[in-house]
Amino acid sequence: MSANRIEFRGLSRRFGRLAVLARVDGCVASGEVLPVRGRNGSGKSTLLRCLAGLLAPDAGEIVAAEEGRALEGEERRRRIGYVAPDLAFYEELTVGENLGFFSHLRGIPPAVATELLARVDLPAERRAGALSSGMRQRLRWAFALLHRPRLLLLDEPFQNLDGPGEQTARALLAEHLAGGGLAVVASPVLLSLPATLDAIDLDR
Repeated sequence: MSANRIEFRGLSRRFGRLAVLARVDGCVASGEVLPVRGRNGSGKSTLLRCLAGLLAPDAGEIVAAEEGRALEGEERRRRIGYVAPDLAFYEELTVGENLGFFSHLRGIPPAVATELLARVDLPAERRAGALSSGMRQRLRWAFALLHRPRLLLLDEPFQNLDGPGEQTARALLAEHLAGGGLAVVASPVLLSLPATLDAIDLDR
């Protein structure tokens, strides 16, 4: 069994009378990418939120492990890296201050944030409220990787990125996988990704 993995069986979630997820299964381990595709409203983001521990499924089971150790509830929420379109920042703080604040909360050396900002090519002194949509997406990638998680949950990870930005994000993902990490990637269309498993199609 892989030291890093996440497996889910029979995940279901309703919002009132609307069934968004119905008995969804999947598994991904070290070095692998599990794609999740489907049209808007098919449940892609809901599935990722359940895997992240941000939303409780109505039914089903999630088993996650990092370095061979099971991750439950709150610990799973702390240990995943999450890129999502609705991930917000402190608008009045600069890019550097935003990352610095979360580095302090997690006990991460400031040099890690500085290195990540250089990788995603963002100016530390720019106020978060003044970032373009593409720059915000670069900052989301930096946030996701700040604590060097083994599991990445990526909801439309290349959204709003220009050519160089997408190249950088793809390089970061490739390095993550090469280091034994894993990823679940949600997108309306199938993406060209390394070490890709068969996709979960939520339109079926």
